[in-house]
Amino acid sequence: MANFIDLVKTRRSVRSFDGKGVDPKVLEELKAFAEDITNPYGIKVRFIFLDAKENDLSSPVLTGEKCYVSAVVAKGEHMEEAYGYSFQKLLMKAHELGLGTVWIGGTMPREKFEKASCLQEGEVMPCVSPLGITAKMSIKENLMRKGVKADWRMKFEELFCIGNFGKPLDERYAKENGLFDDLEAVRFAPSAVNKQPWRIVIDEHSAMFFEKHDKGYITPDYDLQKIDMGIAMYNFETQMLSEGKKPELILDAPDITVPDGMDYVATYTF
Repeated sequence: MANFIDLVKTRRSVRSFDGKGVDPKVLEELKAFAEDITNPYGIKVRFIFLDAKENDLSSPVLTGEKCYVSAVVAKGEHMEEAYGYSFQKLLMKAHELGLGTVWIGGTMPREKFEKASCLQEGEVMPCVSPLGITAKMSIKENLMRKGVKADWRMKFEELFCIGNFGKPLDERYAKENGLFDDLEAVRFAPSAVNKQPWRIVIDEHSAMFFEKHDKGYITPDYDLQKIDMGIAMYNFETQMLSEGKKPELILDAPDITVPDGMDYVATYTF
């Protein structure tokens, strides 16, 4: 297995596939992995692997895909964070196995995917991903990536702070305190339209996660950017574990001043 931070940095959103589908052995390995996925909230996320042709599934932003995976979760408190965490764990495993993936939360015929996923009352299916072997980028994919500045990431000072929101954290501080790769894993996490809504305040041996809201990402059933927060939390925790650290999740809100348009999500102690 490659170093986790290397997997994070080499993964990208893939929308062009070779049209040959997924090797059955690889798919079975991924399915078996999905069965054992858990998250810190103890919320079950159900994964459904779907043959595109059998279920008449497609997306206008994809080419050559033969297989999809959808993820379903019951409505409830912290469902979005659990969903993002668990689905990211699956997609990072897919990347490790040599498969291309991309988070899709809107550009799909949602009713068809929900029907194919056997969505039940009280459940939601915010996102799906294709699975396949990466092909050369199409012109459409290149344009999409440029449109969302897919390879651009905010600087450390824009995303991370020390103690409170008034003191930005830079790369030098992160390196001197053994946090550089942990925060890089967050910085390189995927997010809806690459908005990077995560903000983290570091205070001694804790990392407080906050969601910076943008308009248009909250639906009647879920908050897409809170799913992004779950993705970032998975990356942070997994990188810490790979370094031999012992991160633990707590939900007690810290006593610090929070800027408008930002909500507390969770804290990792380490």
